[in-house]
Amino acid sequence: MERPVDWPVAPMLARSVATIPVGDYAYEPKWDGFRCLVLHSGGIVELGSRSQRPLTRYFPEIVATVADAIPDGCIVDGELVLRQGTDGAQHLDWDALSQRIHPAQSRIDKLAAETPAEFVAFDLLMVDGTSVRGDPFERRRARLEDLFGRVPAGRGIHLTRATRDPAAAADWFDRFEGAGLDGVIAKPLSGGYEPDRRSMLKIKHRRTAEAVVWGYRPHSRGTGVGSLLLALYDDRGELVPVGGIGALPDSTRRSLVEELAPLVARDESGEPLVGTSERSRFSSAKDTSFVRLRPERVVEVAFDQLEGRRFRHAVTLLRWRPDRDPRSCLLAQVDTPASYDLAQVLL
Repeated sequence: MERPVDWPVAPMLARSVATIPVGDYAYEPKWDGFRCLVLHSGGIVELGSRSQRPLTRYFPEIVATVADAIPDGCIVDGELVLRQGTDGAQHLDWDALSQRIHPAQSRIDKLAAETPAEFVAFDLLMVDGTSVRGDPFERRRARLEDLFGRVPAGRGIHLTRATRDPAAAADWFDRFEGAGLDGVIAKPLSGGYEPDRRSMLKIKHRRTAEAVVWGYRPHSRGTGVGSLLLALYDDRGELVPVGGIGALPDSTRRSLVEELAPLVARDESGEPLVGTSERSRFSSAKDTSFVRLRPERVVEVAFDQLEGRRFRHAVTLLRWRPDRDPRSCLLAQVDTPASYDLAQVLL
């Protein structure tokens, strides 16, 4: 008998591949929320993040449900998600989920009641107080299905879909994006659970677009540009902020200050215009000030998802596009996936 799993524990991770692999795999939808390991042991429920930080206090509704629905002596791996929208048009809402992390207990309680999160399970590390990390995923999945077969419907916790058919996975990859999902995960059926190792494969939606650089943030821990702020034009010809580029090489950070200097917007006295309203999704920095630029430079970026009018995650710089007219960088260039009801994805 294996010893119980130490807590907290780092989750097993995935590495990116370009296409859905064919072989001895189980395929699952890739959820877009907070990775979360759930421990129920000795009558206590704890929620741990991907970085092994506690999430327990932020999601009291999940704690209560797990205590009642998942047997004592279990550790389950999964994702915290939050859905919004009317019946028949529900979708994952990252913004609403991220607001659930708040220091004030009164705010936590209010949001737990108004925008409750849900837990989607996709792996099992411990059951009946015994580790199953060494078991092949095929066996862990069977035990997880047995465990969730006893969980009443409508409790806010779900077992993720799974298939061994790569054609079905490809269908999910296309259809489920409209509900806010991120792609597909492929898990080796014979593989054990390996904490903090990229033993799974992930296939994410990747697209490119040309965007206007309209500002930058100075680097918070040194000299140079910390991040570039991007925008696209809407159908009324107005510039709409859509996110930014945060991952830049150090050499690029330093050189960009000089390159962008001629584009810095200035007031009547010649002082640079500085703004504070544009908040970053790709940085936790408290200082949200930025330097305004005249919208004259175009950059080509890679991104995975446009949520509303913003890039869902930080985007990747591919190349500068001096050949492109900034006015040609339109929101309309970005394909929007067909809407799909999240309720049809959750089991």
